[in-house]
Amino acid sequence: MSKQPEALRLADELRDTPFESTRYEAAAELRRLHEVNAELVEALERIGLYIAQGDSWGARKIAEATFVKATGEQQ
Repeated sequence: MSKQPEALRLADELRDTPFESTRYEAAAELRRLHEVNAELVEALERIGLYIAQGDSWGARKIAEATFVKATGEQQ
């Protein structure tokens, strides 16, 4: 059994607190950040595979696409 990520644990804990407006916003934000983090980790793994194959162009393309998705900005 794998350990639950801290952001998701906090989201669950906040969901059960008595401060309704804050807890739902905070829980939603923690879940969003967890999703972004998972996407970034996946992109880094893919970049590592490209680098291991000697394909720096492919690694750069993944890095650029990930940056745009995470920030909404192009370099």
